[in-house]
Parts: sequence; structure tokens; C-alpha cells
Amino acid sequence: MEKIYVAEDASGELKTYLKQKNFAVVEVHHTERVGKAVSAHPDIYMCRLGTAPGGEVFHGDPEKLTPEYPGDVRYNAACTGRYFIHKLSVTDPELLRLAEQRGLEMIDVHQGYTKCSTVIVDEESIITADEGIAAACAQKGMAVMSVAPGHVVLPGFPYGFIGGAAGRVGDEIIFNGDLTGHPDSEKMIDFIRDRGAGVKWFSGYPLTDIGTIL
Repeated sequence: MEKIYVAEDASGELKTYLKQKNFAVVEVHHTERVGKAVSAHPDIYMCRLGTAPGGEVFHGDPEKLTPEYPGDVRYNAACTGRYFIHKLSVTDPELLRLAEQRGLEMIDVHQGYTKCSTVIVDEESIITADEGIAAACAQKGMAVMSVAPGHVVLPGFPYGFIGGAAGRVGDEIIFNGDLTGHPDSEKMIDFIRDRGAGVKWFSGYPLTDIGTIL
């Protein structure tokens, strides 16, 4: 049974849906290693080297993390299985070495919270509100959909990131919360479906950043 990692305080609706799809839901618990708002976020502690599920998951060492940026983004890379996207100067050396061994093509960006900022749609396609990530990936020939920033809840912050509120699970892109509350929701749905994937969201609560459905 494939494992999907979610924050312990992810919604019950999301967890139930994943279990109904026959995935093993592994909850990531809060720690004191990083700021409280992100301390249960899977993408702070691990990186999936490929689209989920099926891609290898690299588990970082929490002892290497610190609360201050960039000490909390060592493992927050976005990886499509072909491309490894991160601020490479802050990537944990062990993760970087593994990505290189897997033959992934490196894309260096300025945003250290790369996975938080990026919805991985497929091996060649992403959605992001970060202009730097969008430009760097488009330059490599990836299909990139740019969306408006914000419109995502992250308790303790003015707003969260679209990548942290989503994840690819099987043949679906699942959004944690009501995607229709985002002004670019229809464009995102079309972009995803045009690439042969389904889209799932939950209308009972706002789109919320939980550190990726990983």
C-alpha cells in the first residue's frame, strides 16, 4: 500500500478520502525544530523524488533544521521525476547528491520554499504563483501555469502557498480545501485536465496550506 504523507492537522475529509482511495495515510506531527506554522508540514522534512505515489521519498534529518530561513527549507525542493527545482545553495547536500545520482535535471531558483510554492501536475508541468520559479521552469521548456498569489490559508501568516495546499496522488491533483475560492480555479482545473489528470477539492473549508499532500 502506497504511503501518502499529510500534516497531523490536515482535515478529516482529506484523510478519509485518501484512505478510501486505498492509500496508507502517514501523519506528520508537530516538532519544535521549525516555526509552529510549518512544523507539521511534510515538505519541511522530506522530498518525494518524482510524482506521487511511486516516487522515492527522501526523509531528511530534523536535527539539521533550524527555525530561521533558510534553515527550514533544506528539504523543500519540488521534484517532478525529471527536474529537481530548488534554491540549490540551501539544499541539503545529501538530498542534492541523491537527486544527481538519479539523473535529475537541476533548476536553480531564488525561492527556498520551492515545494510550498509549486503544484507538480506531471513530469513536465507545474502551477505556481512565484514568478521566479515560473520563469526558471519555463526557460527549461516546462509547461507552467502562473496563478495569483494568496487566496490560501496558513494560520499565523497573511496567506499560504498553493503548492502547500495540494499534491498529486495517483492520477489526481488533490487540493486541500475549496479550490473554487481561488480566482484562477477554472484555469487550474483546465490546465490539469488538459494533461490527463483529475482534480479533487473539498468545498467545506477554505483552501489551506498543510505543507503538501506528499
